[in-house]
Formats: sequence, structure tokens, C-alpha cells
Amino acid sequence: MSVRFENVSFRYPGGTGGVFDIDLEIATGELLAVIGPSGSGKSTLLKLLSGFAVPDTGRILVDGRDVTRLPPHERALGVVFQSYALFPHMSLWRNVAYPLKVRKIAKKERRARALDALARVGLADFAERAPPSLSGGQQQRVALARALVFSPRALLLDEPLSALDASLRNDLRDEIVRVQRGAGIATLHVTHDQEEALSMGDRVAVMHAGRLVQVAKPRELYDRPLNRTVAAFVGHANLWPGVVEAAGRVGTPLGLLACDTTGFANGAQVTVLARPEAVQPLAELPNASRPNVFYGLVNADRFLGAQRRCDLEVGSGIVRIETTIRTAIHAVSIPPEAIRLLPPDSTASQNPAHTGKPS
Repeated sequence: MSVRFENVSFRYPGGTGGVFDIDLEIATGELLAVIGPSGSGKSTLLKLLSGFAVPDTGRILVDGRDVTRLPPHERALGVVFQSYALFPHMSLWRNVAYPLKVRKIAKKERRARALDALARVGLADFAERAPPSLSGGQQQRVALARALVFSPRALLLDEPLSALDASLRNDLRDEIVRVQRGAGIATLHVTHDQEEALSMGDRVAVMHAGRLVQVAKPRELYDRPLNRTVAAFVGHANLWPGVVEAAGRVGTPLGLLACDTTGFANGAQVTVLARPEAVQPLAELPNASRPNVFYGLVNADRFLGAQRRCDLEVGSGIVRIETTIRTAIHAVSIPPEAIRLLPPDSTASQNPAHTGKPS
């Protein structure tokens, strides 16, 4: 049961917001996480798939069936919202069985299927309880069971964990993925939490200004962002303007950096990317000459428990560092292999390897 957007565009009346030229496929059993800044179009994508908005152009197919203009109740999609939307006066099994009641399934079968769905989310022993007696995380699991109980054609997750405490979110990430894998259902997961997207998604789609900027597996998206927009949005990043001075050498505000310049001509304007965790902090300058070693002054030092984030002034630039060491930092080493050169966003082209089709 797959989902496909075919060249879908939608513009909100009287405004410039919406989504444009969306060509995207979610394979059977795949969880695709969609991230992007506010107003990027990720929630609009979910509204279009669920049927609460109709595209101006293009088609939406679910399991090969054109649902572009079908009302929401005819699409057979399971939806889990940020709010649990449970009936407080009903027992858990009745909450979960409600979609089956709407479909006029006999009570005995409704109860059996609801109990099975609750067992899949680890709440079989809570079937007779009412929602107010449960924690937020347990209520969200009930909502997940309800979304899956009628064997939907696809699953939509609308920021389902954002209302929960951080520790609870971590546990439920694994729980949702486990249940989704077991159901083998195509899933669209809209979230503002990058860590959630990277940890849960088989692939992650980044949206900006209503368009898909890059769709890739989590590690590829993080390690090989297509342009500055993606690099700046996904995770933390050092991003410096640069000019290719010679083969293997780039001029930056820090000074001259040694790195791979393949694909860029001398004089090319580039953005230099180095992830903060790849920067190696040094207590002092090494005796032997090494490439990409810079002395600097710490102007911000943030202790985060297991991790420490520092900003080091180097030349006319700032080097952001993420490290576990607690000693004083006076210099940094930036390994050449940890540096990636990116083209300016305005000239970055979409590579077929980064399209919306599952690999």
C-alpha cells in the first residue's frame, strides 16, 4: 500500500503560501518524515493527503487509487494527531473500536480487533480503563491503536509526540516505529523535531517555501546536504563563505582550509560545511605543522551535561564545537575529510538521487 503525489500544487486563496510541484512517493512499509520551518508546506502536504484540502493541479494516489478529490472518510487513512482526541467517557477498547463502529462492524468483532490493537501497543491490560486515568504517552499509544485498528491504506502522523515530555518522546519514537513496521504500512510523519525525523524516518524530506528541497535517507541528508538551506536546517552546522583558491585549498574567514575541491573551479564561490562534532578541540597548538589547525578564543561555552557546545573565535569567523571534553580549549583541528563544499542555493540543482522516489 503505497502513497504517491504526482506533480501536486496547491495555493491558499488570497496568499502566496502552499505547496508547488510536489512529486513524492512513499513505499509500502516506509516511514517518510517531513520537516521544514514554519510555513514551509509540511502541514499542507498532510492536509492534501488526508482530504482536508484539494490540489489545484496534480494527483494523489493511495495504493494505486486516485483519491485526489475523495472526501476524507472515503480515503481509509489512519491519522494520529498531536492532540489525542480520545473520548473521555469511553473505555479504551471502545475508543479504539470507534472507527469499526462507524463502519458498522459487529460488536463482538469490534471488541476482538480493538483488544488486538491495544495489545500491539502494549496496553492490553488497560482495555477497560478510561483515557483520563492514563499518562500522555499511554493516551498517544491508544490513538495509534485506533488509527490502525481498521487496517488503513496509509498512516498519517501529525506531530504526534510534540505535546509529550522529552524522555517520553524518546520511548514513543521506538514504539511507533515498531508498531508501524509490524503493520507494514506507508506512513507520512510531519514533525518540527529534526532528531525525531532522523531517528524514525526511513527517509526524510526537507521542505522550504512550499517545495521539496531534498529527500534522502537520514544519514545521507545529514552528511551530504544538497545545499546551504538543508545544511543549516538539519542539525547544527559550521557554514562559512569560501572561495576555491587552488585544487584542495579554500579561502575562508578562518584562513586557508585544505579539503576536497573536486567539482569546483578555481575562483568558485562556495559554502564550507563542517559539522561541530567533527571539529577536534585542542588544549594547545601541536608542535608539528598540520593542515586546518587554528588558534582561537572561546567566546561562548555551554555545558549540556553529557555534551558541551563552544564557540571559538578564529580570525574573522566562528568555529562551533560539540565535544565531551571538559578541559580548556585553545585551538581546533578541522579534518579535511570532515569538510564538504556546497554550491550557493540559487544554483544548486536537484540530483535524481535526491528525488521523492524510494531508493
